[in-house]
Amino acid sequence: MSKADYYEVLGVSRDASDQELKSAYRKQAMKYHPDRNQDDPAAEEKFKEASEAYQVLSDADKRAAYDRYGHAGLGGQGYGSGPFTGNVDISEIFGDLFGEMFSMGGTGTGRGAGRASRQQRGDDLRFDLTIDFEDAIFGAETEVKIRRLEGCSTCKGSGSASGRGQTVCSHCKGAGQLRYQQGFFAVARTCAACSGTGSVIADPCPNCRGEGRATAEIKLNVKVPPGVEEGTRIRYAGEGDAGRAGGPKGDLYVILSIRPHDFYERHGQDLYCAIPISFPQAALGAEFEIEGIDGPVNIKIPEGTQSGRELRIRGRGVPYLNEKGHGDLIVKVIVQIPRKLSRAQRELVTKLAETLPPDNQPTSPGLLDKMKDLFS
Repeated sequence: MSKADYYEVLGVSRDASDQELKSAYRKQAMKYHPDRNQDDPAAEEKFKEASEAYQVLSDADKRAAYDRYGHAGLGGQGYGSGPFTGNVDISEIFGDLFGEMFSMGGTGTGRGAGRASRQQRGDDLRFDLTIDFEDAIFGAETEVKIRRLEGCSTCKGSGSASGRGQTVCSHCKGAGQLRYQQGFFAVARTCAACSGTGSVIADPCPNCRGEGRATAEIKLNVKVPPGVEEGTRIRYAGEGDAGRAGGPKGDLYVILSIRPHDFYERHGQDLYCAIPISFPQAALGAEFEIEGIDGPVNIKIPEGTQSGRELRIRGRGVPYLNEKGHGDLIVKVIVQIPRKLSRAQRELVTKLAETLPPDNQPTSPGLLDKMKDLFS
C-alpha cells in the first residue's frame, strides 16, 4: 500500500514555510487527536500520519531528501519501522496547547526535575513626589511614606504559622512537574499545587496567608539633588517590595513633579522672567535690582531699549545636575505706555514727538513703504 504524500496530508504547498507547516499540523492534530476521538482507529491513524508528515517536513535534511526522492529518500522509515517512531515533541511545538487534552494525574519523575525556583525578586515601586520650584533648583531633603511588601513579622517571612516552613509537594513529589502519558506522547506540565517549586506550606501564616510578606508603611528620606527637572527619576536600590521566599528586594523609583513659580519660568537650565519698565527708562536707560531666585540681581537697561528685548545675565540660572556651572537668567523687558496723560504730559509728549527724527515717526514715508511691501 503506497503512502500518502506528506504535503497532501498536511494540506500545504510544496514551498510551505516552517510556520505554515506548524499551523497545518496544529489543525490536523487538534482534529484527530485520540483524546478527542476515542475508540476511533481511523482518526488515530490520521493523527499518526499527520505527525509523521510534520516530523519529516519540519526537519530540513529529511525534507530535502523527501523532496528529491520521495518516501524512498527516507529509507522506508515510518511508524513502527526502524528508528522513525514519530515521537514529536508536542510541548516544544505547541507549548501548553495540548495540556488541556490530558486528564490530571500522573506522577512526578526525577526529584527536582523542572523545578522552578521559589525565590523571586520583589516588584519595583513608583512614588510620585511634588516639590517646590526652588527645591528643584537648590536641592532638598524630605521624608516620604510609602507602602510596600515587607517580610511578615508574624511568621518571620517563612509563610508558615508554626515556623516549619516548606514541605515537599505531595502532588509532584518535589519535582515541580507532572508528566502525562497518552499513547506515544509524554507531556510535562507545571504542578499547579506548588506552582512548579516542588514545595508547599502546609500551615499558612494567618497574617500573610503563606506569602511570607505583608504590606507595611515605612518612612524614607528622599534627597533631591540641585538642578533636577520635571519628570526626573531617582532610583533607590532595594527599597521596593520584598522578594518571595527570601528573594532580593525590588527598587523604588521616585518621580519628581515641580510646582510652577509665580514669577520665573524654566527652560532647561535657564530661567526666564519679564519686567515692566517705563517709557523714560527705555528711552534714557536705567539701572535697578530685581529679586533673583538666588538673591538680588542688578539689571542695566541700555538707552533706547525696545519693548520685548531680552537681557541675559550669565550664570544666574539653574545649576547643572551633577555637574559644575549654572544656566543663565534671561530678563524680557516690557515697555509700559501710560493709558492716560494729563494736559501737561500731553504737551510734553507732543513737543518730544516734534523733535524726533523722521525714522522714529510711525507715519514716516519709509515706514509706510515697508508696510506696503510687507502686505503686498
